[in-house]
Amino acid sequence: MPLPQSTPPSGQDLFKRQCAACHTATTSEPKRQGPTLFGVFGRKVGSVPDFKYSAGFSKADWAWDEQKLDAWLADPQAMIPGAIMPYRQAKPEVRTAIIQYLKDMH
Repeated sequence: MPLPQSTPPSGQDLFKRQCAACHTATTSEPKRQGPTLFGVFGRKVGSVPDFKYSAGFSKADWAWDEQKLDAWLADPQAMIPGAIMPYRQAKPEVRTAIIQYLKDMH
């Protein structure tokens, strides 16, 4: 008898488990260690008001899109040397689910 296939976690569940300790996804939640991800698509990198970014962000001159978020989640320090974000996600399907959740939210 074949084993039942489990449903993969949703992007929302993945965000809650892997991102929400440091980031919010709304404007109503209290600030956390990382900047809010509300409205991240199309936003210039390092531009959340009243958030202190590490120095490398001042040299970045681009806006967040799916490709940038995917590369960021895979290896933040490769995109912005000196970035303070310990999270790295090797699985493309997990990155895609989180990115789609953020995109669908906004």
